Amino acid sequence: MKILYVASEVAPYSKSGGLADVAHALPRALSARGHEVRVVTPLYATARIPNAEDTGRSIRLRFPFGEPRAGIRVARPEPRHEVWFLEHHGFYGRPGLYGDGHGEYGDNHRRFAFLAVGALSAAQAMRFAPDVVHLNDWQTGLGALALARGFRGTSVGEARSLFTIHNLAYQGLFSKAVMADLGLPWDVFTPGGLEFYDQVNFMKSGLAFADALSTVSPTYAQEIQTQAYGCMLEGMLRARAHELHGILNGIDVHEWDPHADPYLPAPYDAHDLSGKAVCKAELRHRFGLPDPDHVSDAPLFGVVTRLAGQKGISLLLEGIPTLLDHGAEVVVLGNGERRYEDALRSLSAARSDRFRAFIGFEPALSHLVEGGADFFLMPSLYEPSGLNQMYSLRYGTVPVVRATGGLEDTVRDADLPGGTGFKFRDFDVGGLLWASGRAMDWWWHRRDDLDALRRRGMLQDWSWESSAATYERLYASLAG
Repeated sequence: MKILYVASEVAPYSKSGGLADVAHALPRALSARGHEVRVVTPLYATARIPNAEDTGRSIRLRFPFGEPRAGIRVARPEPRHEVWFLEHHGFYGRPGLYGDGHGEYGDNHRRFAFLAVGALSAAQAMRFAPDVVHLNDWQTGLGALALARGFRGTSVGEARSLFTIHNLAYQGLFSKAVMADLGLPWDVFTPGGLEFYDQVNFMKSGLAFADALSTVSPTYAQEIQTQAYGCMLEGMLRARAHELHGILNGIDVHEWDPHADPYLPAPYDAHDLSGKAVCKAELRHRFGLPDPDHVSDAPLFGVVTRLAGQKGISLLLEGIPTLLDHGAEVVVLGNGERRYEDALRSLSAARSDRFRAFIGFEPALSHLVEGGADFFLMPSLYEPSGLNQMYSLRYGTVPVVRATGGLEDTVRDADLPGGTGFKFRDFDVGGLLWASGRAMDWWWHRRDDLDALRRRGMLQDWSWESSAATYERLYASLAG
């Protein structure tokens, strides 16, 4: 099949979250299965594309606000897999993907309307007639409307559309004045279309006009149809429940492989865990925990996260002092909301004997946390898919997670046959401490059982192969 894949960020060229990883790995897996995949994304000022070439082709779109034009550059990561970059300096030549230190950019409705519609025009310019157009999150939502209304009778007009929800909480809300600014037809400004409490909602465009919907784990697909997780769109999602597919994300098992990870000081695998102790010693040293030349016998909990309320940072801040008092060590790597950054810095200064935080993000350090920690904490309020728990399972770093979304789908509780981690359900510090306390009890008193738990997780397959096959079947059902 021919697949046009549209995303606002694509690793390694641009990234703010897990969408970028998916937009890199899924097209790669699909192309390896023999499909022709073309990924369309903005050429941001911060993009690293040393091997991209100018195609000599361009697009021009007509909106009431103007007629922006973009050149098309292309990178070819693998056979049958191309990434097309829309080059518009005015829209994308900025320091941030979606905003800067002052907040989100005020013209994001124009920037991502241009991406969503421009991707379809780019397919025309590049003479690529897709069978399926795969759109991702609110930034591409208008693509579903454009394909349904504006491109019929063109070379891309016969394509079917799939809209994937990576995080329903981010919906692309704008004043209804953007209807006129973008030239959107007013007959779609309805509760069943783009209207959302007298605003325009780009996410709803995807939900309303795509031929099929998907999200990034089976449990999240069920959760978002409830009031607790539906972000006020649960009714719309229930109405399309028969067209909503929960497909779990995978991970890049070549990048995340403890036996061949260049960021780890020693390799290890499920059959020989001895290198993990070397990684733990290096992790403690890098974070500056006391006695860096000696591997502490204390259980070491690791966290790699975006510092946002969704990730349960409030629970971590409340619960970490208790974990430290009970003999654990904790390291945190992440950045995000200033209030959480400041709170972690303060806690690190006050409890530097057992706790250290690194505010920022370094890929090498994230790999070392996965390799060197004994346990990995993910107390998320909600987690559509989650990747770090799968990295942790692969690295023998036992996950301690809240049972929501993809965390529920990927981690089996230690007390059940075939268990791989420790889970809790209530979003409160008591639940986090209960699950962490169980993990520590296994560390102190059931080390052989813990090692068996660790190995079971490491032997599971979290590659993209299975997920890509599921998307392949969905594409085929859409394209007939």
